[in-house]
Amino acid sequence: MTRDPRTDKQAQTAPGGPRTPPATGEHTAPNSGTYADLAAVGPYGVRPGHALITMVEPHPGQERPYNRWYEDDHYIAGAMAMPWIFAGRRWVATRELRLLRRPARSAVARPVTAGCYLSTYWITEGRYDDHMRWTVAINRRLNADGRIHHARTHVFTAFHDHAATVYRDGDRGPRDFHALDHLYAGLVVEIIDAADADGRAALLRRLRDEWLPRRLAGSPAAMVTVFRPRPLPDDRMPYVRQVEGVDNRLTLLWFLQEDPRACWTPWFTGPGAEPDGPGRVELVAPFIPTVPGTDRYVDELR
Repeated sequence: MTRDPRTDKQAQTAPGGPRTPPATGEHTAPNSGTYADLAAVGPYGVRPGHALITMVEPHPGQERPYNRWYEDDHYIAGAMAMPWIFAGRRWVATRELRLLRRPARSAVARPVTAGCYLSTYWITEGRYDDHMRWTVAINRRLNADGRIHHARTHVFTAFHDHAATVYRDGDRGPRDFHALDHLYAGLVVEIIDAADADGRAALLRRLRDEWLPRRLAGSPAAMVTVFRPRPLPDDRMPYVRQVEGVDNRLTLLWFLQEDPRACWTPWFTGPGAEPDGPGRVELVAPFIPTVPGTDRYVDELR
């Protein structure tokens, strides 16, 4: 008989693995009718006004338990079930993919190969504060209920504000709000630091108006979304370190129609692969999508 990981006692008691949540009655909301009031007010558009981008390294030997916990439990209860997250996608970087990363000395990933898994989520524009109040509270509850896998390191976890989206094909392809649902073959995360906040504003204009349109033309990337990171709240969980460079950093997500290994050269290396002018590229990291419900790629991480 096939075991159901949601009811298997071994799965429930394994370190960092899924646990049986407390009975519903223990957390009955005293004012459930408030949901109806909240639905009637505030923004409810479809733009990805904000994003959560989180790159995590499971501790050695914890690759499979981490993957199963995140996919079977945390991706849903700790993200997709939350108010105002409307799309999500998980990505993975095998050892082969991580060896392509640059620069060798990164201010983001130390070492640059750290961070096997990446999760990306879109948050409705104008709902950042509402979402943050929920996410801090639910993660405290999940931690108290033994539903957090602690054998992992947050390499780069930050909430972001959307700054720009640049399309290769104009309005003839998926929009940015489709990006996490469309079956893209790969994703490249690029993080660029300017000298200061004024320099970041100038860098954003240059990327949006000049460099990205030029680089996208004829490339395997259908679009690039550009985000500005925010500082994490003071009441964040202690295992997530504060975001660095929030005043001068830009995070770019390149959505690829090809496996990044097939197009790494020349699109992400060599002449023209870095923007002109001031600004330091601190990370260029390729990923491919995970296969939900499987442990595919887990044995290719080390």
